[in-house]
Amino acid sequence: MMRYLPHGPEDRRAMLEALGLERPEDLLATIPEALRLRSALDLPPALSEAELQEHLSALAMRNASTGCYRSFLGAGAYDHFVPSAVDHLISRTEFYSSYTPYQPEISQGTLQTIFEFQSMICMLTELDVANASLYDGATATVEALLMAQRAHGRDRVAMAATLHPEYLETARTYFRNLGLAIDVVPHAADGRVDEKALAAAVGSRTAGVAVQSPNVFGVIERLDRVAEAAHGAGAAAVAVVAEPYSLGILRGPGGLGCDVCVGEAQGFGNPLSFGGPYLGFMAAREKYVRQMPGRIVGETTDAEGRRGFVLTLSTREQHIRRAKATSNICTNQGLCMTAATIHLSLLGREGLREVARANAAKASYAISRLTSVRGVRRAFSGPVFNEFALELPGPASDALEALRARGILGGVGLARWFPEAERRILVAVTERTRREDVDAYAAALEEVLR
Repeated sequence: MMRYLPHGPEDRRAMLEALGLERPEDLLATIPEALRLRSALDLPPALSEAELQEHLSALAMRNASTGCYRSFLGAGAYDHFVPSAVDHLISRTEFYSSYTPYQPEISQGTLQTIFEFQSMICMLTELDVANASLYDGATATVEALLMAQRAHGRDRVAMAATLHPEYLETARTYFRNLGLAIDVVPHAADGRVDEKALAAAVGSRTAGVAVQSPNVFGVIERLDRVAEAAHGAGAAAVAVVAEPYSLGILRGPGGLGCDVCVGEAQGFGNPLSFGGPYLGFMAAREKYVRQMPGRIVGETTDAEGRRGFVLTLSTREQHIRRAKATSNICTNQGLCMTAATIHLSLLGREGLREVARANAAKASYAISRLTSVRGVRRAFSGPVFNEFALELPGPASDALEALRARGILGGVGLARWFPEAERRILVAVTERTRREDVDAYAAALEEVLR
């Protein structure tokens, strides 16, 4: 941690001149005026280090974890079971303290772990190459579309309105100053992207088409048709996966014709952790390999014929000239990636499929029980994996608050992102959800809506 800033007035003045700016405030020009703080921070008097630690501990104790509630939250962050072996193994110092494997001769363990992670992602997505991961699903989505822009030299992308809204907002933030326009494609009545609107939105200027499956409503998209529409216009088909366990029973996007698959791997070995750190992933067809961001680890042999691992491609700006870098934010997310690799190794192919089937079965039971409550129905008819949208007879916010008072986190109110959906909630279940949890939810919901 940097404990002080060594730059004096002359240093700051020189930096501003180099940037063509007059005041430090000019650095904040892109932040809307209404969001800027114009007064001093309202902070209490300073505390000693010991007092500060006690104060922060007291604040932390006020956090309510999912263990305090029956939780049905999802929307991109899922409460999956993490075996204790995962935490035990990543706590070993050779994993816990390792960073970027710049020197392969002393980083074989780290490089092999990344290689194994890449191999597993390729198997899950049915694509040719994977990189050494990204920060999270949102930035991975952006990186995929920027990769499509570089590969196809076009200035527009099409993104389904059924993408997680925060993924969409991240893309808007990135593309705002890059000259890349976004065409948002609406959804149909079944909760899937509107295929006619998609065909109309994709044209000769479209670099890539991004569709999430299962999408933000939990509905499974027809990625084969999305790929067909993208390829018809010469664009890249980008599949986004926010719930990685779905790949345990759904066909890999590559097998459905998609060129790139990105998403969020938090569900593999990484706890919810109040929102992070999480783990992005990316896989693509081999023709995109030199446009992929970050690092790709490859397998080779040394001069004596022994198996070894090296950074085959490293296109982050700290490795090559900045003008040729494919990304300035990507990272190998080493510890999170290691946790995911260990977790997948423990599960194995059959274990992953078994857990995925349990998720789907529990969702089916939850839909049956919750829609048996008077006035509650499914918001969309499309097929789902472990998450689904419900429509209530009244405001969702009132029902969710009443459920919370009864010890149940009943889901996410969709009005948070879709103002017109004030009566809709997004409900998620995982292998950790018990039948009695669902029964308790249904009974409480019936009482709340009475």
